[in-house]
Amino acid sequence: MNITSFAMVLAITVAGINCSAQSTQPAVIEDFKPSPLNQPGQEYPQVNSQGYARFRILAPYADSVRVSLGLGGRGGTLLTKSADTSWMGTTEGPMDEGFHYYHLTIDGGKFNDPGAMNYYGSTRWESGIEIPAHDQDFYSLKNVPHGNVQQVLFPSSSTGTSRRAFVYTPPGYDKNFKNRYPVLYLQHGWGEDETAWSNQGYANLIMDNLIAEGKTQPFIIVMTYGMTNNARFGKIREFKIDTFQTVLVDELIPYIDANFRTFANPAQRAMAGLSMGGMETHTITLNKPDVFSYYALLSGGTYSPEEIKDKSKVKLIFISCGSKERPDGVKNAVVALRDAGVNAVSYISENTAHEFLTWRRSLHELAPLLFRN
Repeated sequence: MNITSFAMVLAITVAGINCSAQSTQPAVIEDFKPSPLNQPGQEYPQVNSQGYARFRILAPYADSVRVSLGLGGRGGTLLTKSADTSWMGTTEGPMDEGFHYYHLTIDGGKFNDPGAMNYYGSTRWESGIEIPAHDQDFYSLKNVPHGNVQQVLFPSSSTGTSRRAFVYTPPGYDKNFKNRYPVLYLQHGWGEDETAWSNQGYANLIMDNLIAEGKTQPFIIVMTYGMTNNARFGKIREFKIDTFQTVLVDELIPYIDANFRTFANPAQRAMAGLSMGGMETHTITLNKPDVFSYYALLSGGTYSPEEIKDKSKVKLIFISCGSKERPDGVKNAVVALRDAGVNAVSYISENTAHEFLTWRRSLHELAPLLFRN
């Protein structure tokens, strides 16, 4: 996938975010509860069983308050001033299940909701709201053995500084000192950073639960900043992979292999990414076919058979997206790869678009397929 095709995917999927009114909506059920992502003790924002969200903002001297939802703040809900001078409003329609970024626009200024926790997205810290999903059990916090997510600072001579990564080590890593583990390098999307897969994506909880159920082999996950913010939104074609490729392949991977108990060989190494992280994955895996054996694009384009020069080096290609994105493109790409003799798997997340529930589900489907041999 080239930069132009990635830009088209991003433009189409951003346009598909479901925050606006439908032509006919059912009556709103008044069973609203605080969002799971609220600040401690805060009652708002709230969500109901249908997926509607309700907001209450204290801004007594404001003339206008709007809640802007989704990637880049498109769409939104205009709030109404109440008798107690607070501003309240409910989305005109139900939102997709899962995680959503949002911010407030108060008299033209951009602010976060003091009632909600903040998450790095759209190149800034945004408020977050969670619409409970019917299948949220797979990423829920459970009474199972848990792995550890730790911050590491690794030297980067190419950028002249130390850089940060977060490393998930599976349950038992700190006890079984003779064991070595495969590694998945997992990239975030445009405007996000190395905190996204743990904070918004619950990657560690997904892995903990899968391991506890015996559904996946334990492995290490490494998450680092993909330098995606060097390209402004709408200027994706200007993005250059070279600098990040050097950081990942020549600096981060050697650091991880030297400081963690890994299998330091391509057969035990995978790369995956969501959205623009998928574009990075696509480019780097093709540029460096001797580094990774497992490739995964999550709402991040596709591979063609012609791009895979040596099929013997590729153990798996996994491609996914939401059903509200471009599922036919994903399915057709995987069929073409299989016909060419490549082990390829597609996954379509039902009733989701370019959003974290798509990518949580994708990781849940991907993990059991990795490092089987």
